[in-house]
Amino acid sequence: MTLPVIVGVDGSEAGLWATEWATEEAALHGLPLRIVHASLWERYEGPAFTDSSEVPAEHALAEDIVGRAAERARRRNPGVEISVDILPEDAESALLREAHRATVVVTGSRGRGPITGTLLGSVSRSLATRALCPVVVVRGSPLNRQGDDGRVVVGVGDVGASSAAIRFAFREARSRRWALEAVRAWRRPAHKPLTHPLLAGDPAHHHEEQALALLDDALRGQAGEHPDVPLHRLAAEGPAHHVLLTHAATADLLVIGAPRRRGPLLGRVADAALHHADCPVAVIPQCEAAS
Repeated sequence: MTLPVIVGVDGSEAGLWATEWATEEAALHGLPLRIVHASLWERYEGPAFTDSSEVPAEHALAEDIVGRAAERARRRNPGVEISVDILPEDAESALLREAHRATVVVTGSRGRGPITGTLLGSVSRSLATRALCPVVVVRGSPLNRQGDDGRVVVGVGDVGASSAAIRFAFREARSRRWALEAVRAWRRPAHKPLTHPLLAGDPAHHHEEQALALLDDALRGQAGEHPDVPLHRLAAEGPAHHVLLTHAATADLLVIGAPRRRGPLLGRVADAALHHADCPVAVIPQCEAAS
């Protein structure tokens, strides 16, 4: 069964940018695109108008929202198979349910809610925290890249925990003909006294070499399967969220792994990326045992 790329739209410009990104993703991987809009009006008031010849304004608005998104998708790539649906429930519940039957779910970073100036919408946060498939939050207008000069950045943590994110990052880099930069942050243990560098070597150099070795271990399998993907390895000192945001500042996609949770809390790295990254962010479910 071919699972679609699903994009949630709400009539905002952020939703249309997400539609463009989702359309490109569907085209690159030969997948159908499903555009959905959630409307509680359809749930509570819609059935009362099923026998009416007059189209209520609320239903017309919902139809306009998915119609405009579908038109944006067709302009982006007319070869993609597109379907639309208006779901009679709240956006968070609708998209979490849709995520059970999706290859990836795509949303904009902000919607049309009462606090449109917030850095991350509540629906996007909930999806990134709880959805069982990869979630891409499109921050800003996606770049209209046509060549092979793009760059994917993937954050690499513990070897087992990062495997799904690494697979996703290689897949995106290969399909888009972009370079892949794998980044691992390292910290010098604060509780260990520094020995004299002339006697024991530079401690910072030792920790960096250790981080690079762990990075090589995590990447080995996928790097061997995708020798055509330009791969750059980088170990940098500092907090993981700061290191990733710094190196993703000029990237076209940031990929991170995060454990799926029942509550509203994201991990620190995922939270920082979704609030502050300057490019689309893909959050990939990772093994709970490794978190």
